[in-house]
Amino acid sequence: MSGNKPDRDGGDVVLERDPKVKKARQYVVVFWNDDFTTKWFVAHVLEKFFHMNETAAITLMMAIHRHGRGVAGMYTRDIAETKAMQVMAYARELEMPLKVTAEPDGEPES
Repeated sequence: MSGNKPDRDGGDVVLERDPKVKKARQYVVVFWNDDFTTKWFVAHVLEKFFHMNETAAITLMMAIHRHGRGVAGMYTRDIAETKAMQVMAYARELEMPLKVTAEPDGEPES
């Protein structure tokens, strides 16, 4: 009877397997260092858009400055892309050339 069990009325009841659910791919929001955006603006943006406290924002800002880039957070694709676009729009509004991207987690940038 392979997977079927009789019910009370003698008919077969088909047992369904639980569907396999793939975990959504995660994306990281990457801040890139440049020579023109002020460090304090980067810290401000991290507090405003990523809800970091001042200490966390300054620590990440310094890491971005030293290493050339840094990850502000990991999200689903839509959220990561939205956050990156919001930050970039805000930076342009204040005439800062800050570059922020949303990239798949675990893959090198192309």
